[in-house]
Amino acid sequence: MTARLTRRALLAATAGAATVPLTLARPAIAQNKPIKIGLLTVKTGPLAQGGLQMEQGTALFFKDRDNKMAGRPTELVIADTGGNPAGTKTKAQELIERDQVDMIFGPLAAFELLAISDYVAAHKTPILSLAAAEDMTQRKPNPYFIRASGTSAQNMHPLADYARKELKYNTAMTIAEDFAFGYEQMGGFQRVFEDEGGKVANKLWPPIVTPDYTPYLAQLTGVDVVVQGFAGSNPLRFMKQYHDAGLKLPVLAGGPAGDDALMKSYGDEALGMVSSSNYTSDLDTPVNQAFVAGMVKQTGSIPGLYAAGMYINGMVAEAAVKALDGNTDDKAALIKAMRAVSLGDSPRGPFHFDHFGNVVGNVYIRRVVKQNGKLSQQTIKTYQNVSQFWTFDEKWFLAQPVYARNYPPLKS
Repeated sequence: MTARLTRRALLAATAGAATVPLTLARPAIAQNKPIKIGLLTVKTGPLAQGGLQMEQGTALFFKDRDNKMAGRPTELVIADTGGNPAGTKTKAQELIERDQVDMIFGPLAAFELLAISDYVAAHKTPILSLAAAEDMTQRKPNPYFIRASGTSAQNMHPLADYARKELKYNTAMTIAEDFAFGYEQMGGFQRVFEDEGGKVANKLWPPIVTPDYTPYLAQLTGVDVVVQGFAGSNPLRFMKQYHDAGLKLPVLAGGPAGDDALMKSYGDEALGMVSSSNYTSDLDTPVNQAFVAGMVKQTGSIPGLYAAGMYINGMVAEAAVKALDGNTDDKAALIKAMRAVSLGDSPRGPFHFDHFGNVVGNVYIRRVVKQNGKLSQQTIKTYQNVSQFWTFDEKWFLAQPVYARNYPPLKS
């Protein structure tokens, strides 16, 4: 079921309260007509933790703006995709055809986004998503898509560079979920790691719903480092079982696997884990400090990249709508204005967009440490102005296949 939420109801919804319809005090004409934003999130399954963060980050953005954008009231319509392609397409159709939203925030997963890309483009609805599916901004670009977070591999290229040049690892083994996000993360790591003289000995692909990683853990041997790219709650389960199995190899992780929001749920098994992310909660800037303080006040927890990503999506949409003097009727003009946004300060730091609508911004290398008895992320290196194409020539990159389960192929 799709719910229309006011700001107050939205804040309650993240705590499990019932929702109520929005009522307008003024006639819904011209600038008083609400801007409708559809949020595609996921509330069940292994990705639900990310979905909750998405709602929380969105809630804080609208709270901070008094539920307005460029002087116009906003109406948020939340839809639960169920974490599957069919459910995502159904909810996208409802948001566009029934609710007539001006734009969509979300969805979370690459396979969800791929299921609705053609439909959303055909209906000329701008979509600001955290989903990292590479080809949405590469070989099969969607003209109504914009991504302020990053592609699957955008964090992993720098992580591989750091692993080779500064950690001096020569051999690695990767493990991630058996779907597009996992393939693309590890493909990006492998390409840079091997280009810089390293060797990936094997790539393991557990299904997204894997209660017991024992068969995979038994294969993690004979290399310098293990690289894990799990998402949602799976990183917690993997690292706990990794520790319980007595494995001692150092672990590198992608952004979701090392997310700041997971630190409260990890045990000491995560100590020393190095991860790479487009967001880090210890970024010492006014906007990020205010964002973290607001999230802690609202939820009691340090935010992670999903919450930050949705807050940033709000900032991009807000800047675009302001540039258009509040007009959201012309969707071609709206997506053009979104892609022209360049922010000098945001929770993730400065960023702008390339000509495909994908972000160019900082990537942070962090190490898990313990401070005052609690785990937290400590930034140890910042890669600035990271493109989805890393340091590769764009034309050469796009002429290669998209990162996949068997691409790049293992050299051994």
